[in-house]
Amino acid sequence: MLITPEKLRKIVENLSLERASTISGLINEICPKYGINSKDILEEFLATLAHESGGFRLKSENLNYTRPELIVKTWATRFNVQTAAPLVRNPRLLANKVYNGRMGNRNGTDDGFVFRGAGFIQATGRDMFEKMKAYFKYAGTPEQLADLIRTDDKWAMESACYIFAVDKQLIDEAMDDKFETVTRRINGGLIGWADRQKYLALCKQFL
Repeated sequence: MLITPEKLRKIVENLSLERASTISGLINEICPKYGINSKDILEEFLATLAHESGGFRLKSENLNYTRPELIVKTWATRFNVQTAAPLVRNPRLLANKVYNGRMGNRNGTDDGFVFRGAGFIQATGRDMFEKMKAYFKYAGTPEQLADLIRTDDKWAMESACYIFAVDKQLIDEAMDDKFETVTRRINGGLIGWADRQKYLALCKQFL
């Protein structure tokens, strides 16, 4: 067993015992299949998931921004307050604006919104869902897989393990305690670094 519900609750505050039991059960069931099978590796993996999922509350990227300043804060090189204003409270338009034309998403479609972040590690972009569809031998469409990962805890964990261990190949980095490298490969930068470090310190203390 990698983790108990009680230990998970010490790492992720405000997690109910029922929720902690569900998530710890999935960690113990799924993670070892991907080589996430030791304290050293689980520390970096769990700290990443806890941040990316908002403490296992989120399986879908929230693009419903209430003020243009918040959009600018997230995408400072893409928008100013004036250009961000029409995108407030319009997740579909914002997703298509920032994600279409890259990551396999097609221009002039809803791909940006359909393939917005999903799962406990926010899988994003048509290319990623195509890869996961092939890896999991999933019989449905990439669109259906994206919906499943956003709504089902087991698939949210399965996709997170795939991204961490298979797609980003971060097992060795986690074993060597290279958390900054792990974060940059997952996030593309160090957004939320202080929160990630907080979770890592708790993982080191309680795992």
